[in-house]
Amino acid sequence: MIQLFRYIGVFEGLTTLALFLVAMPAKYWFGYPDMVPPVGMIHGVAFIGYLLAMVICLWGRGFSAWEWTRTTLASFFPFGTFLNDPMLKRKQAQSAVIG
Repeated sequence: MIQLFRYIGVFEGLTTLALFLVAMPAKYWFGYPDMVPPVGMIHGVAFIGYLLAMVICLWGRGFSAWEWTRTTLASFFPFGTFLNDPMLKRKQAQSAVIG
């Protein structure tokens, strides 16, 4: 389940980058605002999916309060999900050894 959540986290991070590095520059620098609504909607769905998947995939897997907080905060910052992924990878390896 942690592996599935890691994939969802990468997708959420990619949608953030698409919004910030493609859609918003197209709007503000090139006067092409048409990309923001669809990319924004995809990112919004990915963000909600990330939060729901966090509860579904990580509940009962031995995450500390700090790890829950860190994983939640990662979704609010660009590159956050990518920076949080090594911790998730370690937790995935630990759960494979234990269970």
